[in-house]
Amino acid sequence: MKVLYFHQHFVTPHGAGAIRSYAMARRLIERGHQVTMVCGSIGGGNTGLSGPYENGLRRGWVDGIDVIELDLAYSNHDGLAKRSLTFLKFALRSVWLALREPYDLVFATTTPLTAGIPGIAARWLRGKPFVFEVRDLWPELPRAMGVIRNPVVLGAMSVLEWTSYRSAQGLVGLSPGIVEGISHRGVRRERIALVPNGCDLDLFAQDAARWRPDGIAPSDLMVVFAGTHGVANGLDAALDAAAELKRRGRNDIKLLLIGNGKLKPALQARATREGLDNVVFHDPVNKARLVGLMAATDVGLQALANVPAFYFGTSPNKFFDYIAAGLPVLNNYPGWLAEMIRDYRCGFAVPPDDPVAFADALEQAASDRAALQAMGRRGRALAEQEFDRAVLANRWVDTLEQAWQAHDSRGRKGRAS
Repeated sequence: MKVLYFHQHFVTPHGAGAIRSYAMARRLIERGHQVTMVCGSIGGGNTGLSGPYENGLRRGWVDGIDVIELDLAYSNHDGLAKRSLTFLKFALRSVWLALREPYDLVFATTTPLTAGIPGIAARWLRGKPFVFEVRDLWPELPRAMGVIRNPVVLGAMSVLEWTSYRSAQGLVGLSPGIVEGISHRGVRRERIALVPNGCDLDLFAQDAARWRPDGIAPSDLMVVFAGTHGVANGLDAALDAAAELKRRGRNDIKLLLIGNGKLKPALQARATREGLDNVVFHDPVNKARLVGLMAATDVGLQALANVPAFYFGTSPNKFFDYIAAGLPVLNNYPGWLAEMIRDYRCGFAVPPDDPVAFADALEQAASDRAALQAMGRRGRALAEQEFDRAVLANRWVDTLEQAWQAHDSRGRKGRAS
């Protein structure tokens, strides 16, 4: 089976960002399939290609993956209008590839929602099977966050969502809430596979040079957030907790915010204005550097804005990196991850918008390092039992193979009749 795989934000382990699509493509290859990955260029990412663009794209082989990188730069610093235009351009150029490239099945993954457009074209214009992966529920999330308010735009997104779901032979949801959200749109549950983000167990088990950035002493409790600094992440909550810790004189607890995003300059300005020297900002790092950082970290921070749509409708990569690294996790919003943290006793689940409870949890972590290490061991056990990337990748490949086989079977029946 030859798979044409659309992911606008594809990243290899040499770049900063989530490597789910890289890992899934590699598993397809290991199981005897071929993969052409169509992507754009994302700030801080690394597609594995470095040559010049010709006619708006560059193409080459990366670890057995045929990568087509479109000359469409994307950054988390971009405004909504610029990002939307980049998304639309990627979708339109992807349709052109979906109509010309040789393949047996199209797979497309969000975000953005426009990733489904080439799959729709492949299904209805070329009669190819299409599998759609949903990482966030759109337009539910932007509506709930208030990021998009225009009813015409929201209506168009709702139509695109419905059309993508109905065009796909199979769907993949990354969290229980996403699966339920797809089902509520009238898709039969048996067509939807739950394949959450996974843990790169071997990667985080390897020895790596431990490091901490300047400003964080070896004796400090280091709490790390590794991810985008955007509206959805609600990192002002971390600064609120840092301010509470400062009032308590706990200068031995440091929050390290590592990554980029539209709100990073505002967060840095606030930290400077309020004298929050217990908050340290750092540029993104690739997976190899992240492993060394995690080895020196005491607590992983999983933060999101207090938006009910997030509670069961997200599957954050950073959470799975933390538990793979054997770190206890501090989570500041309700939902399936908070429930898991409580059930497995692998961290702290604090209420949203409560800097006192946030600070209390960090003081508790600093006061009992032995208990903290036990939480980390339970988190690693959870990673091994439930979220082994190898197991989940095989489940994902099974979903694609089943969609292709079902399509091929229908085709044979049609030809026979």
